[in-house]
Amino acid sequence: MMDLKKLAKELNLSFSTVSKAPHDSHEISAATKRRVIAKAKEFNYQVNLLASSFRKQKSKTIALVIPEVVNDLFGPVINGIESVAHEKGYHFLIYMTHENLQKEISIFKLLQNGRVDGIMFSVSEQSSDITHIKELKKNGIPLMLFDRVIEQLHVNTVTTDNFAGGVLATEHLIEKGCKEIAFLSISKRASVSLGRMNGYKEALSRNAITHQEDMFIYCDGNDIYNRTLVRALPTRKNRPDRIFASVETLAILAYEVCNELRLIIPEHIKIIAVSSSYMAALLNPPLTAIVQPAYEMGKEAASMLINLVGKKGFYFKNQNTEIKSKLVMRESTK
Repeated sequence: MMDLKKLAKELNLSFSTVSKAPHDSHEISAATKRRVIAKAKEFNYQVNLLASSFRKQKSKTIALVIPEVVNDLFGPVINGIESVAHEKGYHFLIYMTHENLQKEISIFKLLQNGRVDGIMFSVSEQSSDITHIKELKKNGIPLMLFDRVIEQLHVNTVTTDNFAGGVLATEHLIEKGCKEIAFLSISKRASVSLGRMNGYKEALSRNAITHQEDMFIYCDGNDIYNRTLVRALPTRKNRPDRIFASVETLAILAYEVCNELRLIIPEHIKIIAVSSSYMAALLNPPLTAIVQPAYEMGKEAASMLINLVGKKGFYFKNQNTEIKSKLVMRESTK
């Protein structure tokens, strides 16, 4: 692996000269700076050199990497981040992975060049290989995760209480006399889906209800595929009388399917979802929801990241902040 000493030897320059090049030092010529940067790029070392330089100079910019913006959580999160960034004199850039691992990797490679002081992100559902994220840590870039997290990374996180939210939603349905409860999951791997699913299982267990594997409906980013899965539920022998949607978009899909099949909510089927959007109250009937404090999550994540910037080593600690959700009862589960 190329380092500064090897780079200096390759260019037949002193270590001191090479280390000063990316800092725009007046002690070396522009031509020498160009030689060092070009050779560093050739050996894929540009990332470390430039990142080191820019971090010392501070760009006063942070990056937000999210799967999408149509998700009902991320709009309020962005507003929360903006409020803190503005107060602290920071700008922030938004990048979207569109739930694509290769897109996520390319964004992170771009961000390693020092254009930002720190990165906060919510991982894509394809992020099973986390080599690219570990590379950020190795290069000393302040880093934190929010909402969707990967525990084995051991970085700072801000989340909501997904397990407790799953318990709360399921027990609410059980109190309404529900026993056949379908769980609509957005992903088999995402931490938010797993937390809510485990809460769902725990609530069933507490109430001596056996969970059935065919009540777990694993959706993905394909709307046509998801619609097919949800549309099949009312035609099953053990037709669910209740639906717990792990995200609002799947609840809306369930509403659309019920409308197509002339099923009346909540008379024929009750629906609850995890949602942070004002849209939940505008649906017909209004949607009962586990409401995440998305705005507060954005504020907390931005505050933590900005505090990490410039504190060498601190961002490798595993500081986890969990913000509680709440149940808002509306007509969809009456």
